[in-house]
Amino acid sequence: MIITLKDGSTKEYSSPMSVLDIARDISEGLGRMATAGELNGEVVDLRHEVDEDCSLNILTANDPEGLAAYRHTTSHIMAQAIKRLYPQAKLAIGPSIADGFYYDIDIEGGFTPEDLEKIEAEMKKIIKEALPLKRFTLPRDEAVAFMRDRQEPYKVELIEDLPEGSEISFYEQGEFVDLCAGPHLMSTKPVKAFKLTSLAGAYWRGNEHNKMLTRIYGTAFAKKSDLDDYLTMMEEAKKRDHRKLGKELGLFMMNDAGPGFPFFLPKGMILKNALLDYWHELHNRNGYQEIATPIILNRSLWETSGHWDHYKDNMYTTVIDEQDYAIKPMNCPGGVLVYQSEPRSYRDLPLRLGELGIVHRHEKSGQLHGLMRVRCFTQDDAHIFMTPDQIRDEIKGVAKLIDEVYSLFGFKYHVELSTRPENSMGSDEDWEMATEALRGALDDLGLEYAVNEGDGAFYGPKIDFHLQDSIGRTWQCGTIQLDFQLPLRFQLEYTGADGEKHRPIMIHRVAFGSIERFIGILIEHFAGAFPTWLAPVQVKVLPISEKFLDYGEKIKKSLEDAGIRAELDVRSEKIGYKIREAQNQKIPFMLVVGAKEEELGVVAVRTRLGGDQGQKSLEDFVAEIKSEIAEKRMQAE
Repeated sequence: MIITLKDGSTKEYSSPMSVLDIARDISEGLGRMATAGELNGEVVDLRHEVDEDCSLNILTANDPEGLAAYRHTTSHIMAQAIKRLYPQAKLAIGPSIADGFYYDIDIEGGFTPEDLEKIEAEMKKIIKEALPLKRFTLPRDEAVAFMRDRQEPYKVELIEDLPEGSEISFYEQGEFVDLCAGPHLMSTKPVKAFKLTSLAGAYWRGNEHNKMLTRIYGTAFAKKSDLDDYLTMMEEAKKRDHRKLGKELGLFMMNDAGPGFPFFLPKGMILKNALLDYWHELHNRNGYQEIATPIILNRSLWETSGHWDHYKDNMYTTVIDEQDYAIKPMNCPGGVLVYQSEPRSYRDLPLRLGELGIVHRHEKSGQLHGLMRVRCFTQDDAHIFMTPDQIRDEIKGVAKLIDEVYSLFGFKYHVELSTRPENSMGSDEDWEMATEALRGALDDLGLEYAVNEGDGAFYGPKIDFHLQDSIGRTWQCGTIQLDFQLPLRFQLEYTGADGEKHRPIMIHRVAFGSIERFIGILIEHFAGAFPTWLAPVQVKVLPISEKFLDYGEKIKKSLEDAGIRAELDVRSEKIGYKIREAQNQKIPFMLVVGAKEEELGVVAVRTRLGGDQGQKSLEDFVAEIKSEIAEKRMQAE
């Protein structure tokens, strides 16, 4: 058999070989580092036997799929440690995830942080035992009986959901056996650097009507230095947690009266409005017309759009005058109705309709997370209606707009092109035209992109923008979706230059995405220390004592008259304390005023970043800060 390796070279063998044996034959070092194999594009165990011509990529912990196998094995080690320490615990599921792994456990009373330390210690013992992992299979009925004997009801339920006649895969390490498809390491020995990171609640199978289980999160890396770097990043993330900073800085709150429905406080509204002012400026400059569409629309509209059939479980519904209505989860059908409201000509196109639309989506309570995952949010939607020959230029225009937004905030980003999924609508011709238009626009712009096969929307392919924040986490925010189907379903038309009726093509796009989520990202990106143009309070005036309150009030009024957001600290505290408080509130500028400043008619300027800047006339200070605000300068924190 001939094995074609990743670099295009080949290996020839006269008898079947395991993936691990092939790795060792390539080099002993690769054999030691190997964690899994990629056989004809499918990730398999190192123990998998290759017996025919194929392409093979040996995976290590440096590859995402290889690291996933490493972490999945660590998850099994954790489950084994739990069963040793708490035999009464029942195991649910324990997959690898993007930044580690977790296991859902049913145990009376749950776990505490102290329990995690005990579990970690037991895991280290299991690793030292260097237990080999052995894979075996059982027919479905025997597998059910096997897990029933081991008193693992969640495993029994999972197996019973599989088709009759299935062959069920298990992995055994010492006395521990788990239901699993793999892949896994050959033994527990290679696992070196791991950490159990947190506890959470999780409903069984993600259904809020099922029992709440305890989820233990952890992570693992092949090198201790990588683990240390990750834990340092996590500590930094805790300091920047937007939920913590949002409360400390008085930006927003959540309340049990409406889980998942954020309340913006006065300072949060200043931040939000500053962001929306920029949105209006940007969209006016780029030829968008702003619209607003109703929050509640009737069922027939959502049936025509396809949402009633494809998205109803995520929609809030009500009845008005004995007719079904839905609170909108998306803005696009409303934008379509605006397009339909009058006859359109090719001369009207492209028509760019922007909307800061409030949408509601029913998210499960266990998935809610501050501003990042909510049930009500403002989406900075836009829908562009165009002719076929305008597609590429409009896509490029949107991509440039999104780039301008992310560049302003200092975000690096990467781009993915997502192609046709299996569950899709429309003709092959439409999909090919749409995909090539997106690909061609990206090529024209010289943007590097990865292709995400089969991950497009059901109505069209899309470009997703994944931004990276200041501590390396990525967030998918901007998107450009090309849609041939909604114009068809709503029978949209325009009159062409030939006098005939034609169907427009539609772009759905967001730049910020959810405004609430984008604010959450900004809070964490800047650690609450916003650039001056976004800061809810731009200047804090700090009188040295009560004798200078009148002068401080005069300074504050002059700042406000100049359009600068200012506060006056009137408390009878020492000036050092006032400065520290202003620093803790992340205020960009502090103006200290006392006898010298009042006598000379100046202010003593301090900055959040640079400390004491000396005395300046108020006129000079105002000119400098207004210039900084107008230019939307960013400051590194």
